[in-house]
Amino acid sequence: MASAQRSVAGTGLRLAPTATAIVGFLVLVELTSGILQGYYTPLLTDIARHLGIHDADVNWFEAAQLMVSALVVPVLAKLGDMVGHRKILLISTALTAAASWGVAFAPNFWMFLAAWALQGFYVVWLPLEVALIYSRSHSQPNGAALTRKSAGILVAGLEFGVIVGALAGGFIGGLLPGQLWLTLMIPAVAVTLCFFVVLVGVPESDSRTGGRIDTMGLALLSTGLLLITAGLTFMRINGPGTWWAWAAVVLGVASLIPFTRYELGHKDPLIDIRLLRQPSMWPVQLTAFLFGVSVLGAQAPLSTFARTDPAEVGYGLGASASVVSILIGVYVLGMLGGALLYPLVTRWTTPRITLMGAAFLVALGYLLFLPFHDSTPQVLLNMGIAGIGSGALVAALPSAAAAAAPLTQTGMATGLTNATKTVGGAFASCIFGIALAGAALGTLTAGAGSTAAPLAGYMTVWTICGVTALVAAVALYFVPKLAFSPTLPS
Repeated sequence: MASAQRSVAGTGLRLAPTATAIVGFLVLVELTSGILQGYYTPLLTDIARHLGIHDADVNWFEAAQLMVSALVVPVLAKLGDMVGHRKILLISTALTAAASWGVAFAPNFWMFLAAWALQGFYVVWLPLEVALIYSRSHSQPNGAALTRKSAGILVAGLEFGVIVGALAGGFIGGLLPGQLWLTLMIPAVAVTLCFFVVLVGVPESDSRTGGRIDTMGLALLSTGLLLITAGLTFMRINGPGTWWAWAAVVLGVASLIPFTRYELGHKDPLIDIRLLRQPSMWPVQLTAFLFGVSVLGAQAPLSTFARTDPAEVGYGLGASASVVSILIGVYVLGMLGGALLYPLVTRWTTPRITLMGAAFLVALGYLLFLPFHDSTPQVLLNMGIAGIGSGALVAALPSAAAAAAPLTQTGMATGLTNATKTVGGAFASCIFGIALAGAALGTLTAGAGSTAAPLAGYMTVWTICGVTALVAAVALYFVPKLAFSPTLPS
C-alpha cells in the first residue's frame, strides 16, 4: 500500500507541469467559448428584425440551445469519464463548429433555430477542462486549490472572450449592416480554429472508467425535460391559462421520480444520485440551477431592454448595437474580476463563504434594477455588481463539484453543474419569454403595433433573477463549513 501511494504521488509530481502547461491551451478554448457567448448578444435585435420575429421570441433561441445543452452535457461529461475528457472535448468542438456555420448560413427562422440550438454543445467545454486539470493535479497536497486557481484563469479567459466577442459583434454588425450572414461567420471561424488548438495542444486525461452509457437513464431524463419545456412553450404560445400546458409540466416533473429510482438501482448511472445527495454536493448543484436563471436566462432581456427606444414606449435606453456591446463589456469585466478574485478571497475566508457572498452580489445587482433602470449609468452599476458575483460563481461551481466528487466522477460532477445551470437557464428563458410577451399580464404596454416587450415583463425578469440568487445563497449555508478545502480529503 505504501509503495502504491508513493507511486501515485510520484505520478502526480510528474503530471503537475503538464497540468500547468495545458491551462494555456485551454484558455484559448475558453476564449472561443466567450466569443460565442458575447458575439451574438448585441446583434440579437438585428437578428430578430432579419427573421421578422418579436423581441420576446429571441428568448426561444436561448431556450432551445440551453435545453439541448441540458440534454447532452450529462452524456458528454459521463463519456469524458469513460473514454477520455480530451476526446469528448474534440467531438463537442467539432459539433459546435458545424452548428456555428449553420447559424451563419441558415435561410429561415426554423433552420436558424435548429443550428443555434446545436451550438449548445460548447457548454460542456469548461467541465471537461476542469476535469482534465483535476485529473492531473489531484494527487498533489493542494490539488483542490490548484484546480480552483486554474478554473479562475479559465473563466478569466472566457470572460475576456465575451468582451472581445461583444465588442467585435457590435463593431462588425455596425460595419456590415446589410450582410448579416458575413457578420455571423466570425464565430464559426473561431470555433473551427479552436478544434485544432485542442487537437495539437491538449493531452488526454489518465483516469478513465470505461463502461457503457446509461441509455435508459438518458431516455427517462430527456422525456422529463422535454415534457416540462414543451409545457412552458405552449404556455408562451397559448397563454398561462392553458390547462394542458400545465399538465405537461406536471407530468414532466413527475417523470423525474422513476428516473431517480432507476438511477439509484443502476450500477453505472448517468447521474449518481447518491453523490448528488451529499451535503457538499446538493447545495452546489442547486446553486448552479438557480444561478442559470440569471446568468443564462437574462442575457436576451438585458440586450432587448437596452435597445428599446424610450421615445416610443417610455422605457429602455434606446442604445445602438455598439452601445449594447459596451454595456455587456462592463458586465463581463465584472465577471472577469469576480473569477480572478475567487481563488484569492478563498484564502482569506473559505470557499463556502465566498460562494455565499457571490450569490448575494448577484441578487443585489438584479434587485437594484427594480428602482434603478432609467439611465445608462444605473444599468452599468447594476450589471457590474451582478457581474462580479456571477464571475466568481462561474469559476467556483465546477471546481467545488470536482473537489467534492471521487476522482473517477469528476467529469460527471463538473458536467452536472453546467447541466443544472443550463436547465435553470432554459426554464428561465421560457418563463421570461412569457413575461416579455405580456401574456402573463394579458396586455402589451408598448402598444399593439410595437415589437417592444412591456416594462412589467422586464420587472418580472429582474425580480426572478434576484430572488433565485438569494435562495442560492441560503442553500449554500447548508454546505459543511470545511467543504472544498485547499487540501484533498484522505
